[in-house]
Amino acid sequence: MKILKVNTDVAISGGEPQMVEKPRAEWSNEDKKKANLDNVGKDILYKMLDKNMFSNIKTCSTAKEIWEKLTQLCKENDQTKENKLTVAIQMFDNAKMKLGETMTEFDERFSNIICELIALGKYILIVKLL
Repeated sequence: MKILKVNTDVAISGGEPQMVEKPRAEWSNEDKKKANLDNVGKDILYKMLDKNMFSNIKTCSTAKEIWEKLTQLCKENDQTKENKLTVAIQMFDNAKMKLGETMTEFDERFSNIICELIALGKYILIVKLL
């Protein structure tokens, strides 16, 4: 966590003041609380992650960086899920018995497609015609 202060060594030329990192010796009680909140946030995030996810964020230095990285990873997971769903729907739509395939084999293959769709949150109503 970087605590910043206005750089008084540089003249402000019609824009926003230039900010520099405040030395730890100059931190106020409020600055210390902010820095501690970042540590608390990181601690909570670390405790909620498994080893695989932790390896993706271990280089992040602030809770905000960790959160942004996790958000990015989850977006990628949503895209992956959407791609898997598209493939599973295509497999469902094109499901036909193969030449030489038994009913048992077809039923198992078709059941696997249905299980994949359900796992991806897609429920398909199948009407049995008699």
